[in-house]
Amino acid sequence: MHEPFTISLIAVTVLVSLQGFRNSAFVEKFIFCPQAILRDKEFYRLITSGFLHADWPHLGFNMFSLYSFGKAIEWVFGPATLLTIYFASIIGGNLLSLFLHRHHVYRAYGASGGVCGIIFASIFLTGSDVYLFIISIPGWLYAILFLLGSFYGIKNARDNVGHDAHLGGAIIGLGVTTLLYSDIVTQRPSLYAAVMGLSLVLLVYLVKNPLFLPLTSFIGSAPKRSIPRQTRLTRKQEAEEVNRILDKLSRTGMDSLTPEEQKILLEASRRSRRDAGLE
Repeated sequence: MHEPFTISLIAVTVLVSLQGFRNSAFVEKFIFCPQAILRDKEFYRLITSGFLHADWPHLGFNMFSLYSFGKAIEWVFGPATLLTIYFASIIGGNLLSLFLHRHHVYRAYGASGGVCGIIFASIFLTGSDVYLFIISIPGWLYAILFLLGSFYGIKNARDNVGHDAHLGGAIIGLGVTTLLYSDIVTQRPSLYAAVMGLSLVLLVYLVKNPLFLPLTSFIGSAPKRSIPRQTRLTRKQEAEEVNRILDKLSRTGMDSLTPEEQKILLEASRRSRRDAGLE
C-alpha cells in the first residue's frame, strides 16, 4: 500500500463523521461556529469541523476526492507534504469562513477546504486532470472555474455549501505548495499567474467588501448599506444574535459594535415595538 496516510485520514474522518451522525451533541461540540471560536476561544473547531460531515453523500464525495488526488501527492512527494497541505488548507478555509461569518449565526462542517487544497496542489505538482464522472477537465480550466464558482457561491449564498471554505482551502493549498515546491511557478508560469492572480483579486474583494456592495461603491458615491443575506435570521436565530450583541455591548460599550450589529439591534427593537402595537 503506497498511500497509508491518505487512507488513515479517510478512516479517521469516516469514524468521526459516523459518531456525528449518531450524536448531535458531539457535532455541536466540534462543529465550526464563529461565536464559539471568537467568544469562547474554542480554536480547535478550526480543525475538528473538518472531520465532520452532514450526511453520507457529503462524506463520500469528499473522501473519494481526497483519495483520488491525495494518493498521487503521497506517492511522489511523501506523507509530510500531503499532511501539511491538507491541514493548512482546512485551517485556511475555515479562517476565511470565520472572517466572512464573524457577525452571523452560522454552522459549518466538512473536509472540503482540505480536499480543495489537495486538488489544487495536485494540479500543479502532478499535472492531474480532474474527472467528473466520465468527463475529463484540464486542470488549468478546473482551477479557474472552481475559483469563479466558489466566489459566485459566496456572493449569492443560496445553498448550504461552504463555498468560502472551498475558496480559502484552495488558495491556502496553492500557497503552501508554492512554499514547499517553488519550481511550480516556473514550470507552468502562465497557469500559475492566472490562478494566483485571480485568487488574490477575489480575496482582496472579499476583505474590502464583505457585504458584496456594488463595485460602484468604490469609485462613486456609496449606496445605502444593507444587511447581507446571511444575517436575515429566523426569530430564534435573531434572539441568539441579539443576546450576543447585548452581551458585547455590556462588556465593551456602544462604540465596539459594528454597523451591522447596530442595525440588527435597531431592527429587532422596531419589530418588538410593532409586535407590542407601539408603532
